Amino acid sequence: MLFTITGRRIEITDALRAHAQSKCEKLPRYYDSINQIEVIIEGNDGGKPSVEIIAHAEHTNDFIVREGGEDAYACIDMAAHKLERQLRRHKEKQRNNKHVGGTEPEVGLAETGS
Repeated sequence: MLFTITGRRIEITDALRAHAQSKCEKLPRYYDSINQIEVIIEGNDGGKPSVEIIAHAEHTNDFIVREGGEDAYACIDMAAHKLERQLRRHKEKQRNNKHVGGTEPEVGLAETGS
């Protein structure tokens, strides 16, 4: 799995990079077709960072999550949690659609001739 982290108007420290990578390494557990994860951390003028995580998966759309707050570490945690829920829901829908059973033939009462 390819992992990239980008900082816009903010410097990415080694600790921030390690924290984001450790959180994102768990994501393929929820949906195993993920082949690339991008983390974009943007520093705003007010000092409040926002985090965007984009998970690219095979044969599906991209999964995108945005989170803003006071602390970059907390934003990464909340965004990773949101993405986990999103991936879990997508996989659940995929499983439910894959295993839809056919309709059972109705067993009616046999008609007797009078």
